[in-house]
Amino acid sequence: MTKGGMESVEVFPAEGKGRGLRAQKEFLPGDVIFAEPAYAAVVFDSLTHIVCHTCFKRQERLHRCGQCKFAYYCDRTCQRVAWLDHKSECSAIKRHGKVPTENIRLAARIMWKMEREGSGLAEGCLVSIDDLQNHVENFGEEEKKELHADVESFLEFWPPQSQQFGMQFISHIFGVINCNGFTLSDQRGLQAVGVGIFPNLCQANHDCWPNCTVIFNNGKIELRALSKISPGDELTVSYVDFLNVSEERRKQLKKQYYFDCTCEHCKKQIKDDLMLAVKEGEHKPSAEMVKEVIQFSKDTLEKINKARLEGVYHEVVRLCRECLKKQEPVLGETNIYLLRILSIASEVLSYLQMFEEAADYAKRMVDGYLKIYHPNNAQLGMAVMRAGVTHWHAGLIEAGHGMICKAYAILLVTHGPSHPITKDLEVMRVQTEMELRMFQQNELMYYKMREAALKNQKIQVMPEPTTETSPSLFHKKE
Repeated sequence: MTKGGMESVEVFPAEGKGRGLRAQKEFLPGDVIFAEPAYAAVVFDSLTHIVCHTCFKRQERLHRCGQCKFAYYCDRTCQRVAWLDHKSECSAIKRHGKVPTENIRLAARIMWKMEREGSGLAEGCLVSIDDLQNHVENFGEEEKKELHADVESFLEFWPPQSQQFGMQFISHIFGVINCNGFTLSDQRGLQAVGVGIFPNLCQANHDCWPNCTVIFNNGKIELRALSKISPGDELTVSYVDFLNVSEERRKQLKKQYYFDCTCEHCKKQIKDDLMLAVKEGEHKPSAEMVKEVIQFSKDTLEKINKARLEGVYHEVVRLCRECLKKQEPVLGETNIYLLRILSIASEVLSYLQMFEEAADYAKRMVDGYLKIYHPNNAQLGMAVMRAGVTHWHAGLIEAGHGMICKAYAILLVTHGPSHPITKDLEVMRVQTEMELRMFQQNELMYYKMREAALKNQKIQVMPEPTTETSPSLFHKKE
């Protein structure tokens, strides 16, 4: 089954997984298999005043809707584009007297679109909203309570003059949002800013080592090939970060998406040995010592998260250094608990402008990631980019340029050349290449010019550490 703009893929019955997507032609790494606009999408509750409700770009100054005083837009152009979707929402917010949560707003937008178009099958969609999985039958008691509360809130918000939907269908829509909502990121792909429903993309099944990735770019979700894909191959994406042992990934997938992962990496526990690596040799630690250090690492990560949320970054650094002293004699260089501490330490130290120490930790983190992640993994690319920028700030131009080039090669595949973060990275690559040439010709002159230029630097580190390393693919309620 294919439909306009989707000729390169088809929906097929995937054994043991319901439906799936498969390729109708060959794709090479970096190819866009399809780009899909959202059926409906909303900005997160906490960001409604700083993110455009049409293009989802973060902007310092936004234009507010003069009627409901809730929706914000880049300019009149974005506001005009949004009016078809916002018109009913606008009047409903005014009638209701307050703004409902993002889930209620998204459900309402879906049903207003169905009301306008007469069905849940939009142009270019392979499947109808009616046919998407909702997994309501798999909900636990707490999820059922949340679903009931959402339905009640929706009924209070939904205007009496709009088409009336049955309770079962309303519950179906909330179930669809719960298990099929995709995270939308800002224009640079660095922060999750909203959630949307993409019916075609919903047909792509999970694999822990997928052949595709998903990127939000220029107002659409892109499904991009990570490796060579032949006609007839199933198209898969990863619903969770790979940086976890197979047992933990399977638990997460079962809890959040209600299925048992049977991918090769889970069945064969591929790379689990690397992620749980311990020091080898004559001083190999005992099983008891490894258990003790891992528990200490878990406890420290909880303390670190608390300190980060409170913005006490010097305490985060202290906790990281203390934990690394315990880990280094015991855990191997690819152990995920060591890598998590190295990642946090390098990010926070960069923010505190302690670049030399940050660069050391960042290099160790990248070395570990390169042995674990798929070579064209988006999170790997972003991590290598940050490490490269940290090395540049530390004055380590050779290593910094090498990492920035490596990150650029990855992001060309995962994000594509037109994505804003790839364009930023190309500017960094050109800049560091020029600096490297200067460094190789005359080190002393390079450092003198660098010191003068730092007052007007173009490359910037992340403004402030966050607990979210990069936006996750699926949006799940906490």
